[in-house]
This record gives sequence, structure tokens and C-alpha cells, in this order.
Amino acid sequence: MILLIYLLKFGASWVLPPGIFIVLLIAFAVKLFRINRKLSAMLLLVTFVFYLLCTGFVAERCMGWLEKMYTPPQQVETSGADVIILLGGGAISEVPDVDGVGALCASPANRLLTAVRLQKLLNVPILITGGQVYSDSGAEAEISARVLKSLGVPEDKIITETKSVNTSQNARYSAIILREKNLTKPILVTSAFHMNRAMLNFQLRRFDPIAYPTDFNVAHNPTFHYTKLRPQAEALLLNVTVMQELLRTCVTEILGI
Repeated sequence: MILLIYLLKFGASWVLPPGIFIVLLIAFAVKLFRINRKLSAMLLLVTFVFYLLCTGFVAERCMGWLEKMYTPPQQVETSGADVIILLGGGAISEVPDVDGVGALCASPANRLLTAVRLQKLLNVPILITGGQVYSDSGAEAEISARVLKSLGVPEDKIITETKSVNTSQNARYSAIILREKNLTKPILVTSAFHMNRAMLNFQLRRFDPIAYPTDFNVAHNPTFHYTKLRPQAEALLLNVTVMQELLRTCVTEILGI
């Protein structure tokens, strides 16, 4: 029965996007072979690369490499941290929530959960950084502050920064607040795939936070299963996320933004 389930999943992947596009591209390349062999070969190569980017097998290894750049400290209680910096990652406006309107997206919600647990452990303030990126997106720091209060974090332990719209501005405006409040040893909480770029941005502002990655997407030691060779939109998204992070990290290293 389990084998049948796996086979159905594998087969369904080829009749739904992105699998159906791979099938169509291969069919077109085969037909093109009679007309232009070089062009057909190039199309097959591009299709094969696209297929690889759509597989969980490749996504697990690419994302895993990025997520393993930083690991949480084992003894965070003795780190001497005096503030937790919670980076934003997206919010949705005008949707119902338990105690108000507006909700966090999945990644920032995971980040917030980790920040709350650390705050309970360390009893230090949480600095939430993240503004309203688009006119129809949520005011992230404000939404996060409301959720933190509902989870029992005291209001005097919540600091909000509401102007930033990207990681560079997260670091810039947070650094100003940290210096104003004489906070010198922050713990930085963000998604594991985002941590390398986030740390770089804070280091450019002369802060070297304690990295506390969370919101992991893949296992650190993934095992092979043939279903990981099927094309999946989720796998493609993970690989695109890795490429975006690498590109944005290069921009930060070159331009400092």
C-alpha cells in the first residue's frame, strides 16, 4: 500500500507543473532533433538543469549547505546576551487573527516562536525589526509585537523598529536602536537560510551578533528516496531561494547594501 502511494505521487508529479513542462520540453527537443541537432541538444541540456532544480534531491543539498553555515549556540544561557533581534520576513494585512487583524507569514512566525522561547529563557528584551514593505502587506513589527504580548512577553520587553523594508535596513536601523539603548551583545534570530546574509549586514554595522538560526527547511543529513527525484514546485522554490540568497549576499559584499 505504501509503495502504491509513493508510485502515485511520483506519477502525478509528471502531469502537474513543473513536471508537465519538463515532459513537453523533452518532447519538443526530440522533435527538433530532426531539424537542428545542436539546438535540440541545447534544449535538452537546459531542460535537464531545470529538472534537477525541481528535484528534492538537489534542493535538500543546496538548501542544507546554506542552512548549515551557522548553528545555534549550545549554552545560550551563558552567552551574556542582552537583547534578542527578531528579523521580519513578511506579514499579511487585513486578515483575521486570534486577537486582532493582520498575521505573520510562515517563516517570520517560526522565527517569532524561537524568539519567545529565548526571551523566556534569558529574560532580555526582543527588538522586532520590520516595516510595511508594500501597501497591501502587514506592518510586521506591529503585528509581531501584538503576537508577542498575547504569548506572554511583557510590553516593556518589546522594542519595535518599523521603518525597514529589507535586511540591510533591518541591520541599519537596529544598530541605531542598540547604540541608543546601550545594548552590546545581541542574539540574532532569523531563518537558517537567511542567517549568513543577515550576519554580514550586522557586521557591516560593527555588530557581531550571536547567530541563532531557526525555521529550517531541510534535514541536516537527508536520506535518499526515489520520490525525491520527482519534479516538485516546492523543490524549485527552495533552489530559487538559495540562488536569491547568494545573489543578494554578493550585492551586500560588493556594495555594502
